[in-house]
Amino acid sequence: MFGKFLSTCLITSLITGLLPILSLQASAQTSSQLPNSETQIKLSFSPIVKTISPSVVNIYTKRLVTSRVSPLMGDPFFSQFFGGGFSVPQQRLESSLGSGVILDKNGLVITNAHVIEDATEITVALSDGREFPAEIKVKDEASDLSLLQVRTDGEPLPAATLQPSETQEVGDLVIAIGNPFGVGQTVTSGIISALSRSSLSISDLNFFIQTDAAINPGNSGGPLVSMDGGIIGINSAIYSRDGGSLGIGFAIPSEMVASLLAAYDGGQVTKDGKIKRPWLGISAQDVTPDIATSVGLSRPTGALINAVHASSPAKEAGLKVGDIVSKINGHPVKDAAELRFRMAMVALGKTAELTVWNKGTEHTISFTSIAPPETPARTATKLSGSTPLSGATALYLSPAVISELGLKTAPDTGIVIGDILRNSIAQRMVTVGDVILEINGKEIKTMEDLKKALDHPSGKGWVLKILSGGQVRTLMVR
Repeated sequence: MFGKFLSTCLITSLITGLLPILSLQASAQTSSQLPNSETQIKLSFSPIVKTISPSVVNIYTKRLVTSRVSPLMGDPFFSQFFGGGFSVPQQRLESSLGSGVILDKNGLVITNAHVIEDATEITVALSDGREFPAEIKVKDEASDLSLLQVRTDGEPLPAATLQPSETQEVGDLVIAIGNPFGVGQTVTSGIISALSRSSLSISDLNFFIQTDAAINPGNSGGPLVSMDGGIIGINSAIYSRDGGSLGIGFAIPSEMVASLLAAYDGGQVTKDGKIKRPWLGISAQDVTPDIATSVGLSRPTGALINAVHASSPAKEAGLKVGDIVSKINGHPVKDAAELRFRMAMVALGKTAELTVWNKGTEHTISFTSIAPPETPARTATKLSGSTPLSGATALYLSPAVISELGLKTAPDTGIVIGDILRNSIAQRMVTVGDVILEINGKEIKTMEDLKKALDHPSGKGWVLKILSGGQVRTLMVR
């Protein structure tokens, strides 16, 4: 009797315990349903693709490559004596491809700067089969963007529309369009994996949208498109071990494209196609947890100012070393990389409004952005004679010179190599952008210091200390 009662209790308990599980399974089955209408079955990206794809172009470039080839390398007897030391220059045409997107009906195309690097001939091909020659109008290595003008002889072209990338959020659907591996126009889809990526060292401004939409070689310069049909980014780079897509791609935000267009329309482009960017005259570092605690911030965010140039408009407005910039024109600044990006978005002559934290209080300063000043004057000096720098042109360092040469690390004052004659002595010793710090132990601050040190070598020749590519190196010349 007791056994029967126990069995009945166990069965009742099992049924009672299973009811919630069965209920959850039924609920899950109810929420995961097959499409129940023709409309749901036909959900597709095709309307967006049909709108955007006519404005996406393939870009074919040709560049002249010079290499040195030994005429004796094919001879087993002579090559053992001469090897590769005896060689002659040989030129060949090299082709490459990329993608781009048309931004206006007159044929202005945006692409990556690296797509048209050293190109001697550029051809733009539309999805409908038409092809046009193009020329470079802007080439901005700092953002890895370039503007091309397609020569259409007045024939209008289909144009896409830019959309601010800040209207998007992580997890939003996107599509990428381009010409991967030269197979033809290809569409891939994914989501926005991250915004404001700034630790990649891909470009100087270094601020990207991350996506898992498949991006491969040949996609560079093509658009990243939102579900609204707007261009929110220009595909630029991928993380890959073998050259193929691993689902980690990076696009330059559309705000950078918009600033490039504004500079082009406003005449803020040099004769060689470089953008005249605003100059802050400051350097900054990330706010660490320790720094945040020491200054009374609740969390580590913002950019800590660690140097302010004497000619900086920000200094005149009241910015000081130790200030923490938390916003620029209302946009939050989470680190030093975002500070550089946000300032690059401020056009020359426009107002930059900085929200600054210092000593427990927050205040706002405003100033007008300016071009890098040429103070002191560059005073270009051509060096000659039997010295290690013969054939080089030396310049005084100034914000304008530092900006033109694209120097990431340089002192505020001193002497820098601005140009070098081909086949000169200097070409074998230094490169453009090298800063001459010392010669034979004597600090070089002026042109007079430089000339005197070069004209009076020691008994062992010259020992040059040079800042090159952010590294200090020593060069000994006898």
